[in-house]
Amino acid sequence: MTALRGPVPRVLVDCGVYDGGDRVPGDFTPAGAMAKVREIEASGRDGFVWVGLHEPDESQMQAVAATFDLHELTVEDAVHAHQRPKLERYDETLFLVLKTVNYVPHESVGLPRQIVETGEIMIFVGKNFVVTVRHGEHSGLSEVRKRMDADPEHLRLGPYAVMHAIADYVVDRYVEVTNLMETDIDAIEEVAFAPGTRTDVEPIYQIKREVVELRRAVAPLSIPFQRMQTDYKDLISKEVRRYLRDVADHQIRAAEQIASYDEMLSSLVQAALARVGMQQNTDMRKMSAWAGIIAVPTMIAGIYGMNFDHMPALHWTFSYPTVLLGMAGISTVLYRAFRRNGWL
Repeated sequence: MTALRGPVPRVLVDCGVYDGGDRVPGDFTPAGAMAKVREIEASGRDGFVWVGLHEPDESQMQAVAATFDLHELTVEDAVHAHQRPKLERYDETLFLVLKTVNYVPHESVGLPRQIVETGEIMIFVGKNFVVTVRHGEHSGLSEVRKRMDADPEHLRLGPYAVMHAIADYVVDRYVEVTNLMETDIDAIEEVAFAPGTRTDVEPIYQIKREVVELRRAVAPLSIPFQRMQTDYKDLISKEVRRYLRDVADHQIRAAEQIASYDEMLSSLVQAALARVGMQQNTDMRKMSAWAGIIAVPTMIAGIYGMNFDHMPALHWTFSYPTVLLGMAGISTVLYRAFRRNGWL
């Protein structure tokens, strides 16, 4: 495992060996941990290893794959990331891809360019090992590992109990981020329909784009969780499937809530566009009204600016103030008429 020794602080986050639910003291390489697990199994006890990696390159991932006999296709997915949430089986190994989400705090819904950031966790689960590969800075599993290390009873259920704990942690983050997004949606709805303000559609599109990103992370997991209950009974124990069923319920709730947000924002976009159209109609009426008012004095001034010799009141002493008063009078009458009809 020389490929992992150089960048250990960055790539190999943790490598723990568990004997009957209790963590075995000591620092292990993945190969050394697997050898220790075989010793535990030879003694008639149940043991497994949990390896945590963070953004390994291809050579580092290949070294881990050789130790745990991982399929080359899953190795490629783990290195390059950007996968859709999915669940695949390769012989006796399950490969689960989870999208992690994180809420980015911001002062106003009109200011941020990003509200939800995403990462990925790939989980390889076999008979006596769990390998987690993380992508993204917010997808750490230290809290999950500490909680699991403090709960040997749950760890005795084996590697799939670790998979459940990680899935439970990720789905709980879905619920948290979804609830925080609701506050943003309420705020953007209040701003969009506030009286006396002009509607800006861009913030609505921004938050809708973030909701779509969140939906892509959460919604595809419904089928993998369902398959865990029906297709992999030979791998996942009945007790672990019960725990996973509870996680699936939370995931479905979050997915339904996100779908309702998406529908709400689509309706909000339509309403905002309608309001923008009304604003534009109002602006056009005001422009037309003022153009009509200005046209009268412009027409009169244009007529008397033609410099003909024979024009009415051309040489009258009071013709100039009379024309000005006429312009002002007609403009005032038009202004009141437009104002009365709601054009101004």
